[in-house]
Amino acid sequence: MSGSKQQHDLLLIKELELILDSCKLELTAVDEIWPSLFLGNVAAAQNKKILRDLSITHVLNAAHSKQGSIGDQSFYGSACVYFGIPAEDSDHFDLSQYFKVAADFIHKGLQSKEGRVLVHCIMGVSRSATLILAYLMLKERLTLRDALRQVVQKRAIYPNRNFLSLLLKLDEQLERKRRLCPLL
Repeated sequence: MSGSKQQHDLLLIKELELILDSCKLELTAVDEIWPSLFLGNVAAAQNKKILRDLSITHVLNAAHSKQGSIGDQSFYGSACVYFGIPAEDSDHFDLSQYFKVAADFIHKGLQSKEGRVLVHCIMGVSRSATLILAYLMLKERLTLRDALRQVVQKRAIYPNRNFLSLLLKLDEQLERKRRLCPLL
């Protein structure tokens, strides 16, 4: 990547971080981000009473197989459909490889009868937030900035810079597609 492209991307990331910093909400266990779409932490995901109270039908774990993040279909039984993504919250992990499959799972869950989806990782601020942002961009056709503004109205999130960079790339790809095919 050229130096000027890196500089440009860093400026865009700093602009996105300003949107993130505008959130004045306290971090809670779980929040409804979009109708019937919840973002939360591992404690909420492992609390069957919370899941029942929220009528959660689908759980996407963005920290599958990570220490402290138990969860598989047997844990949820027939109460919820489970999907796990073994993501790392790091500056080198390519979470974009899971954007489409996560967005498809969330979309299918929301389309199911009385579907209510919880997306979580350990804290519910970086990995899971990134996947929800990708969903809003891919399936709800929001720009990255609009998706960020939507989410920070409901929950304090803070995707790492690597994830913000991956979301920027997705935003650019989707913008190019919209210009070529406005009906998409």
